[in-house]
Amino acid sequence: MLERLELHHVGPASRLAFDLAPRLNLLTGDNGLGKTFILDVAWWALTQTWAGYPASPHRGEHLTPEISFRLKSEQGAFDSTSEYDYSGQFWLPPQTTSKNSSLVIYARIDGSFSVWDPLRNSQRPHSTWPGTPPPQSAYHFTPQQVWDGLEPDGKVLCNGLIRDWATWQGRNDVPFHQLLRALEVLSPSERERLAPGELTRISLEDVRDMPTLRTSYGQEVPVVHASAGVKRIIALAYLLVWSWQEHVQANRLLHQGVTRQIIFLIDELESHLHPRWQRTILRSLLGVMGALTREKVEVQVLSVTHSPLLLASLEPLFDPAKDALWNLDLVDQSVVLKKEHWRRRGDANSWLTSDVFDLTEPRSLEAEEALQQAKALMSRKGVTHEEFDEVRQKLRASLSDVDPFWLHWGFWAQEAGLQK
Repeated sequence: MLERLELHHVGPASRLAFDLAPRLNLLTGDNGLGKTFILDVAWWALTQTWAGYPASPHRGEHLTPEISFRLKSEQGAFDSTSEYDYSGQFWLPPQTTSKNSSLVIYARIDGSFSVWDPLRNSQRPHSTWPGTPPPQSAYHFTPQQVWDGLEPDGKVLCNGLIRDWATWQGRNDVPFHQLLRALEVLSPSERERLAPGELTRISLEDVRDMPTLRTSYGQEVPVVHASAGVKRIIALAYLLVWSWQEHVQANRLLHQGVTRQIIFLIDELESHLHPRWQRTILRSLLGVMGALTREKVEVQVLSVTHSPLLLASLEPLFDPAKDALWNLDLVDQSVVLKKEHWRRRGDANSWLTSDVFDLTEPRSLEAEEALQQAKALMSRKGVTHEEFDEVRQKLRASLSDVDPFWLHWGFWAQEAGLQK
């Protein structure tokens, strides 16, 4: 597991440091402050590869850009540091080698994924026999490759969701039953199960057997025609099963033992999900690997979120001993990382107006402006009827008839003699 991540002269600030919680780590903050960047660097710390462009260091004399991190496994905790080589324009291997024993899955906002397996992707020696390729450093899937397969340089590394799902379903064997369990756990509710339907064909030009999903309205929809939110979740479920199955197969060849740890790096887990699904998805993610493997599996999550509803949904589950809420904020033109003190706020509106999201009102801009003007009037003496009527019209245009503010407004207006 990733215990600590510390950045010097790389990213949005001269220094950022996380002491990560062992289970949930939620990262919030305004756009452009470096949340996705933190996920990219966490991937580097865990895998020694980059899922996209390498992190760009700060430029200047006497700067030593560093990425320091601590990994914890059954063998203990290991500290490592990677420095940037300006002359070679790359990040040097860590000064201290620390082997990550966790399976790592990185789900990015654009639908692409990266997978790192401690058995298949570690820097183990490979055969020197002529023509034998070295092991893959990681598996990087574009959104389309998740569905159609990963075949670099003619090597079939992954058949893709469509072909694997159809094969597993046709055989009705262990992978398909694991997929069923993963889909069930990640479903939005009891009434809205992600359940496979019959295989079908979608056109004369595509001869593949196409998986389908049974809908709550009685139809079976090909997975390629599913909604954006459903596609993202079934892609995650598929990659979980595929990664675990390939990990088990690698263990049969290498005899090194299967991992009991998985790390999820997820950029905006709530992306495309209905609010009802946002309330359940994180708790589902924590339990999905145990349901899939029928084993006790440690899960660590580092996820970016912009959803106050997702945070509200965690209030019954959040444990400060195992979970943490991190906030990137702009203070005096500098990016500052703060570990927020967790407390229950009760509902999504209260989260919106907390220091995590910094909204003055959980309403429209027009309503916020009208309320500000109304409160300014209520703090004054000698308010004219014209001023009162002008603000009242703005309130009527932006607030609902049952908004609780009307009670305060009416009481004040009567006391001020502005309305009967």
